Amino acid sequence: MPLHTGPEKPDERPRAVNPFYGEANPVGGMTEAPPQHRLPDGPLPPATAYQLVHDELMLDGNSRLNLATFVTTWMEPQAGVLMAECRDKNMIDKDEYPRTAELERRCVAMLADLWNAPDPSAAVGCSTTGSSEACMLAGMALKRRWAQANADRYPGARPNLVMGINVQVCWEKFCTFWEVEARQVPMEGDRFHLDPQAAAELCDENTIGVVGILGSTFDGSYEPIAELCAALDELQQRTGLDIPVHVDGASGAMVAPFLEEDLLWDFRLPRVASINTSGHKYGLVYPGVGWALWRSAAELPEELVFRVNYLGGDMPTFALNFSRPGAQVVAQYYTFLRLGREGYRAVQQTTRDVAMRLADRVEALGDFRLLTRGDQLPVFAFTTTPDVKAYDVFDVSRRMRERGWLVPAYTFPANRQDLSVLRVVCRNGFSSDLAELFAEDLGRLLPELRRQPHPLTHDKDSATGFHH
Repeated sequence: MPLHTGPEKPDERPRAVNPFYGEANPVGGMTEAPPQHRLPDGPLPPATAYQLVHDELMLDGNSRLNLATFVTTWMEPQAGVLMAECRDKNMIDKDEYPRTAELERRCVAMLADLWNAPDPSAAVGCSTTGSSEACMLAGMALKRRWAQANADRYPGARPNLVMGINVQVCWEKFCTFWEVEARQVPMEGDRFHLDPQAAAELCDENTIGVVGILGSTFDGSYEPIAELCAALDELQQRTGLDIPVHVDGASGAMVAPFLEEDLLWDFRLPRVASINTSGHKYGLVYPGVGWALWRSAAELPEELVFRVNYLGGDMPTFALNFSRPGAQVVAQYYTFLRLGREGYRAVQQTTRDVAMRLADRVEALGDFRLLTRGDQLPVFAFTTTPDVKAYDVFDVSRRMRERGWLVPAYTFPANRQDLSVLRVVCRNGFSSDLAELFAEDLGRLLPELRRQPHPLTHDKDSATGFHH
């Protein structure tokens, strides 16, 4: 979560409100709002406190129009009811809430089957607060397995992790927090993610693993996981180095199994040791829930698993956090039960169809060049054509925000910092009608943008709230 500092100057000036706003004063209502940066002196009636918070949140963006986030912004009302019924349940307290724990176990089993584990009953996994925690856990397991195999050299030797430079920031956090050298394959030309051969060349005896991304956050494309495993197979034949692969399937692991059943990326590849996904992305659950699975117990060192008895029982746990809500796990099981394979296939196919049709509409406007078309993740990235000089992608992002659309504009990393793009994430709930409204709004802006003397957004860092 973001870090926050205190206010530069405490704001203790009285702020007037509608005298009929609250119930604090039985004569004339509430005339002054409570302080913002210290606890109020006394309590407020619940209706008043609710209205104060509710009104301030009105200034947030509309989550359904947020095309930057991969996170689910719509669920069926029944799922919301279930989550409300479970909001007081602590996921860690499995002895007190055994049925919630059972639903978590079933979700792990369903994912092991979905991801083609050789023996789903032998696969091990857990729920997390999201893919970031799941990636941290997977990285910890990779590092500990490497340390066990290199006990005669560790801790003198420094471990490293190989990945594309397009990885989500959680992998950079992992390497920083756990003192692992990050070896990143840069982008080159029109290749916007990891190159398998280049990744293999970065590996050595201190490599704990290679991360493959099934659905890059930069452009929505899949990394070639099968080709990556083949390159590492060839490396092992030449050098004897046996490097495991972790698949960060934050988004794609809940899309590919339904739309590309023959695509090899999962546990069918023997080199894939672990997989993570975000239940709160294309798993179709409100934030925050993620999942981490290992091929078998052999890939998850037992010393990383803790057992505590002070909540009653003796349930094993592998997590960075301790207490966390069980509602999202219940919602994940509801969604698995509600949709099944055919339901997920229908939802993801519809979302992909919307993305591809919208990408075609954007390209037809004539000012933009598509980098991806939404035919892998339902996500596409685009930039301006070379002959567009009057405006740039940051101007487009800023002007679309005026119409309520949150469309991120950002630059790519090394070696393509010269490339600035816009990205559209299509999710369940982003309908064809909304896509049509988006295309119409974008089209209406172009005549004004074309009349600009030059791009107007000078500070690219503040032009958009999106950062990798």
